[in-house]
Amino acid sequence: MKDLLGIRELSREDIFSFLEAAKRHKPAVQDHKLRKNQLAGASMATVFYENSTRTVMAFLMAGEYLGITAKDLNVATSSVTKGETLIDTGLTLEAMGVNAIVLRHSMTGSSHLLARNVDCAVINGGDGNNEHPTQALGDAFTIWQHKGDFEGLNVTIVGDIANSRVARSNVFLLTKLGAKVTVAGPATLLNGNMRALGAEMTTDVAAAITGADIVMGLRVQLERHKAAHFPSLAEYAKFFGINMEVLKRMREGAIIMHPAPVNRGVEISSEVMDCPASVIYEQVTNGVAVRMGILERLIK
Repeated sequence: MKDLLGIRELSREDIFSFLEAAKRHKPAVQDHKLRKNQLAGASMATVFYENSTRTVMAFLMAGEYLGITAKDLNVATSSVTKGETLIDTGLTLEAMGVNAIVLRHSMTGSSHLLARNVDCAVINGGDGNNEHPTQALGDAFTIWQHKGDFEGLNVTIVGDIANSRVARSNVFLLTKLGAKVTVAGPATLLNGNMRALGAEMTTDVAAAITGADIVMGLRVQLERHKAAHFPSLAEYAKFFGINMEVLKRMREGAIIMHPAPVNRGVEISSEVMDCPASVIYEQVTNGVAVRMGILERLIK
């Protein structure tokens, strides 16, 4: 495997190999004394054309915990502003000896384009509204640690489905591993293609959450909206937000997830985000562990 571009291309064996690697690496995320610099001498660059906190920092931390020289290319101050193309940026980094490039770009298929033109590893950190494979692998690792298996789990994803690459990657992954996935939200923010990918769809959030083992909220991505998809954020929160009343419908032992950043009080209430069932910050820890496993496999 040279690149990690999407979940669709991965087999069950590939997915579980990443989850097992994350399990090995998680103790090193939590305890600096366990970091062994397995990939000392290797190098990685993060190239993010869109803003990020968790993904870019998780990769930079994952790289450093493995002994990789990890650098972030600040696109806003790079030659991209002078008109340099994505491919030329990638070739320039490769000429400097970079072993892996983590790319986030607003264009769907950007990571695939770059991977075809460079010999170093390319990791998709999010391309347009297509996929976010490393987030889905991190989410799967969190579910796996809490539930032990995926077969027969009821997973409900609530929010801005139409604009969410996280939703697409999670639907690919979870249905591939035997879970039942339901996506819910306003009709204007649902994507009919989700049915073709194997998910059920509804605008009734309460019904979708009833009996769920996993409830995952998604951020309302206002920056991608070209028109009003609901009257106001307050009305969105009232009719589609995840709150404590709605959560009473979950199955006992269910967990609350969110890829973050979270708009508290909009797609998810503060009470839900901070309740015992919430594993949102654990997802962040697990995201670093998963990315350590990804870097290890692609670079080693």
